[in-house]
Amino acid sequence: MSTPSLAPWLKTQLKSLLSQRGHAWLLSGPSGLGQFELALELARTWLCEAPTPDGACGVCGSCHAVEVHTHADLCMLLPETLSIELGWPLDEKTQDDLDSKKRKPSKEIKVDAAREAVSFTQFTRSRGTTKVVLVFPAERMNGITANTLLKTLEEPPGAVKFILATEAAHQLLPTIRSRCLGHTMHWPDFEEGLAWLQAMSSPRAGEGSDKKALKPPSEQDLKTLLVAAGGRPADALAWIQNNQAGHIAQSWQALPKAMARGDVTVLADWAPAQAVDALQKLCHDVWAVKAGAQPRFFSLEDLPPTASAKTGMYALATWAKELALTARTVEHPYNPGLMLESLASRAKLALTSR
Repeated sequence: MSTPSLAPWLKTQLKSLLSQRGHAWLLSGPSGLGQFELALELARTWLCEAPTPDGACGVCGSCHAVEVHTHADLCMLLPETLSIELGWPLDEKTQDDLDSKKRKPSKEIKVDAAREAVSFTQFTRSRGTTKVVLVFPAERMNGITANTLLKTLEEPPGAVKFILATEAAHQLLPTIRSRCLGHTMHWPDFEEGLAWLQAMSSPRAGEGSDKKALKPPSEQDLKTLLVAAGGRPADALAWIQNNQAGHIAQSWQALPKAMARGDVTVLADWAPAQAVDALQKLCHDVWAVKAGAQPRFFSLEDLPPTASAKTGMYALATWAKELALTARTVEHPYNPGLMLESLASRAKLALTSR
């Protein structure tokens, strides 16, 4: 059986993918829909010693090796920062460089790692009949890295399978996309996503964690988080796992009117990347209301009452472009407090401009 923590909509997609043939899959969709989880479960099933139509058995030696990140026939092609975060081992030279502080871990998938993946496909299998290369997020490959994989992706040696998972398929080279079978991630309905969030945030779901047990979020907070995440459950779950559920839920409802006043206190303890993402969603919703549509991320009652009447379309367009530019550099080592004040001041200007 597939892993119990796999979301119901992912189990359905897993069964569908397993019933189809293909040596290279591209799983694409926006963040928060479970691309990585589905890709890893697909790899686990391909490597499983006793797979079922529904997924991996979960008890064989191969499944255990994937679980503890030591399977010799699975190559995880990830940015170094993500490998460290998720606990996947790095090669010896990279680990030595990072341990000796010679450089910082890369946020891109490096060309050297891609060359190692190509070499991996040419080695003899250590167990079973399949080798798997999992690439995530695939959009973190630059042109050189992607071209390094291209020939092997098109004609892999032996029984090698590729899974590429991405949150920005449009950023991939057309030559990469054309060599993969595409799968668009399914979007769960709101009630299904809410039920899964409730199950994942229950005290029982957190058993075995070394984090201090906290009171689970209320149903209303979970609804607010799911709406704030645009209906993407995994993004909402990230706030819960970081113990930010209650804080984000309360701040989210107050955010639009606070920004119209230029009140930065509502963004206290927010990371700049979170603030930029929230302001982009606020800009979207104000624009939607002006166009006669319904807001997507905030309730209509929470939006500033004068926003739709006063705010000019040119001001919103300019603000949206500025936020997009800021998002590209938001992880640079700026002063967080000053950056949040600047974001709040700019939001007030945009929301009150004619």
